[in-house]
Amino acid sequence: PVSVPPPPFAPQAPGFAELGEKGRGRWVTLQLKLVADVGLVGVPNAGKSSLLSAVTNAKPKVADYPFTTVVPNLGVVTLPGSEGASLVLADVPGLLEGAHAGLGLGHAFLRHLDRCRVLLHVVDGSAEDPLYHFKAIQNELELFSPTLAQKPQVVVVNKMDLPHVRERWDALRCELKEAAGHARVDCVSAAARKNIMPVLVRIKGMLDKMPPPTELQAEKTEEDLARDAALAARMAAGG
Repeated sequence: PVSVPPPPFAPQAPGFAELGEKGRGRWVTLQLKLVADVGLVGVPNAGKSSLLSAVTNAKPKVADYPFTTVVPNLGVVTLPGSEGASLVLADVPGLLEGAHAGLGLGHAFLRHLDRCRVLLHVVDGSAEDPLYHFKAIQNELELFSPTLAQKPQVVVVNKMDLPHVRERWDALRCELKEAAGHARVDCVSAAARKNIMPVLVRIKGMLDKMPPPTELQAEKTEEDLARDAALAARMAAGG
């Protein structure tokens, strides 16, 4: 047989070039937002991290003093039943009055609640004035973002393992229902791991009845929507 030599190597360099155009530079600020089914919110030392560690394998720092949690923590809880249902919980560090203005790194913490579908407001039942704490956090949510304050919410009074908290529960429940404007108020003990799972099962029922989240809507801010509206107006005007 006659061997055929391979074709000569074809040059790969382009035979012409065009003048480039001046590019555009831009500074971009990126924000990390946790994605979770349920966001735990409340004042420092309310027991949010204890609740998270009681029902998930997450290992947040837990101690008997405020501001133990300085970074958000995620945990996955497997709900009882044969369906294998689960929830992703986000434990956000405790909030202070003025958090909407950045006090106590409020902006850094509150933004993680944007992409939680339901908020679980953990109230410290052993506090001197739990109702005041509840109203203060609700006000911070409203000032930070009215949309955030309108998210479905469940309120739980924690530390029911303490006798004086159990004694005040009936009166506190009525006050919280009136302040919250709904009846989704319950009691738990993160330390004794009491009544947490039934509350989470009810929250899962709430989530199942809610429409599925739309990723596009979740990503867009009010500024994005205003920009889109302006662009649509220009296109309609032929510009």
